[in-house]
Amino acid sequence: MLTMTSETSHEEQLQLQKEQQHPVIADLCLHLSSKSSSISAPSPPLPPHPPSTDKLPPPSSSSSSSKKSKRSSIPLPVAAIRVLLNVIRRSKAETMMGLQADLREASDVMVNFAKLGGPIPAVLINNNTTNNTQQQQQQQQQRYLLAGRSHIALSSGCELFLKYVTRASLETPDFTSCKSQVLERGERFAEFSLAARDRISSVGGPFVREGSVVLTHGRSRVVESLLLRAALVEKKRFRVMVLEGRPDAAGAKSARTYEKNGIPTTVVLDSAMGYVMERVDMVIVGAEGVVENGGVVNKVGTFSLGVMAKELGVPFYVAAESYKFTRLYPLNNSDLPEMGGIGESLQFLDTLNWSASGSRKNDDGDEKKEESTPTSSLQDVKDYVVNLPSTVEVQNPPCDFTPAKYITLLFTDLGVLTPSAVSDELIRLYQ
Repeated sequence: MLTMTSETSHEEQLQLQKEQQHPVIADLCLHLSSKSSSISAPSPPLPPHPPSTDKLPPPSSSSSSSKKSKRSSIPLPVAAIRVLLNVIRRSKAETMMGLQADLREASDVMVNFAKLGGPIPAVLINNNTTNNTQQQQQQQQQRYLLAGRSHIALSSGCELFLKYVTRASLETPDFTSCKSQVLERGERFAEFSLAARDRISSVGGPFVREGSVVLTHGRSRVVESLLLRAALVEKKRFRVMVLEGRPDAAGAKSARTYEKNGIPTTVVLDSAMGYVMERVDMVIVGAEGVVENGGVVNKVGTFSLGVMAKELGVPFYVAAESYKFTRLYPLNNSDLPEMGGIGESLQFLDTLNWSASGSRKNDDGDEKKEESTPTSSLQDVKDYVVNLPSTVEVQNPPCDFTPAKYITLLFTDLGVLTPSAVSDELIRLYQ
């Protein structure tokens, strides 16, 4: 039995290495790693309902680059669609069936990659570093590109694109013409999807009232865009409370964005959500996926937040792009698909007794000032790490499921929706 387990583990490692060398993974990593400087004021309002791909205007190079400069990163489903477009360009298939097989294989590779948390191939890390110190830092920071995220959004984007390819093949039997049409419309669809955050900000902004207190959870680019628009474009004054949870400091990163743009911000531990809820006027969160029954999959803790908000009568809003609508129908958290967690690498640090300024405590409990160096700072951290016995199991689920009954409204690029309207929109998207 031990030998079989060892062989299985070895085979899984070889399979992982093989997938990491896949050009699809390299392409996806490059798309997700491309970032601009910072988030600035959102652009003017866009139409709330997207036209069909036949009526989409051709992308303008100037406007496209302007929009990209205002985004901190490309959304995961849009990155996946761009990767699939490159698969079409590279494909040597001579039939539509062969092309669809290539796309399905690429989609499966990306989904499996996302389920593991997105471990970046070592070759990409080595090519982007100039010395050993930088390489070690980058390996620590980008070992898992998608750590703490669900693969649901990526799967949804791939399924939507594959459905479109199937529809196009039925409408245009000629393979060459169909391939050109898919590439042209796919590029326009990707450009249009990039503007989804601006449309959501436009439809959701009016719900942020002057002088209100807004509670958010973790870090959502859509929520950030919505609140920044309300503050910088609509000139509203309000406060933001951000819930901070383990292990990615997402709430703290989001709080830094709000503060940089002049929004009064408070960071609160997610375990204190009940304590601050009575001081909140609205809750708004993002989503990794919106399921058929109107519920959402999002950063773990969102379910508890929804229950707490409903109990205290606080409106609970979700901001999500329509390409995150997925054909899943979970009834509870046990129905969610397996999601890549990194629980085995979760560390426990006694931050109460650890001084981030580089000071150390002596045996008497008095702080002893030392010159801060990378080595001494690392040693400071190690001194306050709580090591658990090997018999203690650690669970670190990245996401949970919030049922529709706890959601007031959804802000989407299709407009403002009730949870019950999600199923109708899914039918329209996949028909």
